[in-house]
Amino acid sequence: MRHTRLVSLAASLGLLGAVPAVVARAQSPVASPHGRLTTACAQCHTASAWKPARISSQFKHPNTFALEGAHARTTCASCHRSLEFKKVVTTCVGCHTDVHRGELGGDCSRCHTPRSFIDRAAMVRGHQASRFPLTGVHAAADCISCHAPTAQGQMQFVNRPTQCESCHLAEAVIVKDPDHQAAGFTRQCEQCHSPTVWSRARFDHANTAFPLTGAHSRATCQGCHADRVYAGKPTDCVSCHRTEYSATTSPSHTAASFPTTCGTCHTTSAWTGARFDHDGPYFPIYSGAHRGRWTSCSTCHTNQASFATFTCLTCHAQTETDGHHRGTSGYRYDSQACYTCHRNGRAP
Repeated sequence: MRHTRLVSLAASLGLLGAVPAVVARAQSPVASPHGRLTTACAQCHTASAWKPARISSQFKHPNTFALEGAHARTTCASCHRSLEFKKVVTTCVGCHTDVHRGELGGDCSRCHTPRSFIDRAAMVRGHQASRFPLTGVHAAADCISCHAPTAQGQMQFVNRPTQCESCHLAEAVIVKDPDHQAAGFTRQCEQCHSPTVWSRARFDHANTAFPLTGAHSRATCQGCHADRVYAGKPTDCVSCHRTEYSATTSPSHTAASFPTTCGTCHTTSAWTGARFDHDGPYFPIYSGAHRGRWTSCSTCHTNQASFATFTCLTCHAQTETDGHHRGTSGYRYDSQACYTCHRNGRAP
């Protein structure tokens, strides 16, 4: 268009002889700012306006660096800061600052993908090949929570400590229920905690002097360790169950001076439903004719202060026993007399 205006101006001024020189100068070759680029100009420029360049859909980026993911969405100038396109570097660090400071080598594709530079899936997979594979909530943690920025020259990613306390010591210090410091707990957190949920700790009591069975295995730590004492706790039942021992009235343990070796009658399955070995050394009440004929110890032992005292007469009326013992020498309607002849709950 500019050339046409020059020709018109020259004609009006009678200078047509100069036109070929002007046209010749306008048509002289110009060095391409893109260097040795063989792509046709029309794929980016138009005759109506040289700028701005508009990339045609026909343009194909060289296969030496295929545009994938986020690379396909970025602007040309983001990578081609010089108009000589072939001079651009194709390594990741050519465009991306290496926040790892070379600690992890130059192959960024081990952890990153073109889809997103912060694609966590690839990072986690890369971490699995390290000496600290990520499991549980560790796999969802932000990298910077473990790899905190450090001063230049200090390692941030390589040779990091893998002990739990290196990241979780602060949690262990502030926890008071139970108080880890006061109890002198080990710093091997994995003995109680898992990487799934930090707060859902589970201590293996089986390795202690008091393995947990029955209802004990369902009790909370505070149920036994409300005093926050963990080492050297007494293991005898009455140390925890003194209140139940004293409150029991059927039979009254205190009045009868029962021993505090609770395991003689009770089990860890349930405190109620105690079962005393009455059948073997004394009298069969769990088997034989008297099975199911009584409801509590006080059915036969009416004197709560002495279980050596018992009565058969609560259930066995005199009219019944007299009828069964007609003609029996030495018979008398008395509990001790009954036990003398019927030690096994059966007729002699």
